[in-house]
Amino acid sequence: MCLKRFFIVLFLAQLILTTSIFAREPNSKFVEEVLITMKKATRYMVEEVSTNGGYVWHYLPDMSRRWGEMEAYETMIWVQFPGTTTMGHLFLDAYHVTGDAYYYDAAEKVARALIWGQLDCGGWNYVIDFAGDRSLKEWYNTIGKNGWRLEEFQHYYGNATFDDDVSSDAAKFLLRMYLEKLDPGYKYPLDKAIDFIIESQYPIGGWPQRYPLKYDFSHHGNPDYSSFYTFNDDVVWENVNFLLQCYQTLGEERFLDPIRRGINFYILAQEAAPQAGWAQQYTMDIKPSGARTYEPNALLPNYTGAHIRLLIKFYRLTGETKFLARIPEALEWLESCKLPPKMTENGKYTHSTFVEIGSNKPIFVHRKGSNVVHGYYYYDYNDDKLLEHYHGKLIVNIDQLRHEYETVKKMTIEEATEDSILLQGRHTGSYSPQELYSHSFSGVVENVPDENAVKKIIGSLDKKDRWLVRHITISNPYIGDGTKTEPTDEFATTMVGDETDTSPYTDPGDQKYIDTRTFVNNMKTLLNFVTNSR
Repeated sequence: MCLKRFFIVLFLAQLILTTSIFAREPNSKFVEEVLITMKKATRYMVEEVSTNGGYVWHYLPDMSRRWGEMEAYETMIWVQFPGTTTMGHLFLDAYHVTGDAYYYDAAEKVARALIWGQLDCGGWNYVIDFAGDRSLKEWYNTIGKNGWRLEEFQHYYGNATFDDDVSSDAAKFLLRMYLEKLDPGYKYPLDKAIDFIIESQYPIGGWPQRYPLKYDFSHHGNPDYSSFYTFNDDVVWENVNFLLQCYQTLGEERFLDPIRRGINFYILAQEAAPQAGWAQQYTMDIKPSGARTYEPNALLPNYTGAHIRLLIKFYRLTGETKFLARIPEALEWLESCKLPPKMTENGKYTHSTFVEIGSNKPIFVHRKGSNVVHGYYYYDYNDDKLLEHYHGKLIVNIDQLRHEYETVKKMTIEEATEDSILLQGRHTGSYSPQELYSHSFSGVVENVPDENAVKKIIGSLDKKDRWLVRHITISNPYIGDGTKTEPTDEFATTMVGDETDTSPYTDPGDQKYIDTRTFVNNMKTLLNFVTNSR
């Protein structure tokens, strides 16, 4: 389904199901109970958990420790999913479904937190520290530096990141806030974010991982990869996706050139046959490159599968057959680099995460040592003792990819590009692009939760209006740099090294935690129930 039609379907469904929000049936006591539960749980998060309107990921119930991707100071909030921006999107969704201004106020608190933490360049770092740069630098020099497997936190760049959809999702949230009521107070930070994303794009269409460009974190003999062309964690697509949303809702032609350069970069970066796949990062001469020390210079089958789907999407946006032209070569490469049967673990996996350039052999990453100071990563052709924190094998459904390609090939260009927001034409329909966009985030889902599932969620709220869960990711407290030097295999397959490693791992015990992901998931289930009950 094309983007515009997708928005129309969602909007019409939302309009039908939420007409007369407050005109509830006399027997809607259970729906009222759901609404009360949502409000109580939200009030606790907003008024007891948040820091200046923002959130990390997990908290001890007494708030004595808290974590984003790593342990955080009490003055910190986390921008990336499922932290502050995710909570902001959820509050706006709740406002759409219920019409309750409390949720909009909660979203405004999130927006103020993000605006406070927006960097001068217009983007965001993973984390915002309301105590300022001196406190944040201290965190990077202690907790961040000792996260063995989290190399992106081992150095304080002082710039913004596109990794994990950090800057693009925060910008998307500001776009939603502006469009919600056309509040001019959100226009300046939104424009600042838009300018940042446009300015940071390289002339040939790709984006770096971080911007403004820095080159000062060369470690383990590897160059600083943060300035490289980056596909990792969908950097290019998420930026293009945001610009598409800006073009749809703000209507400015200035978005078209960066969008087109962004989607064309996928064609430029595809390797030549017979290895017609993609890597995660590329140097300035568009050569594949490694990044973190457990990401060797290699091609990646999972990214190749994802890029095939994006090329199909780009064809449906543009009608340009160049986006389909080399998909068969990519499919042939995926067939050629399947794991040998003895490595599939009885058919559980199809491919290795990394495939060696030239030989087409599967390569596997391992580590030795106990901590970030003296430990190291390396790769070979042996699939024993694989990393727990970065899977060495995966599944790529080539048959499904081929089916999607053959399906779109059978369409006429007119059918494939029907209602494409990139093709010039007059907008038709009863609803403006802004209305369609605003209502596309919340509403009906295919799998409507049943009443028993909803009752279970309501019943799991504790006396303080919290959903507490076990087995979330925590970390060792910072105690200083690692000192053990032996190249042991003791931590080869564990999530965390010795007691000095501040990387996250799953708590196997019975301790309960406040968890933003659980809050968001439960709220979405309740919101979907309410929407579909009307």
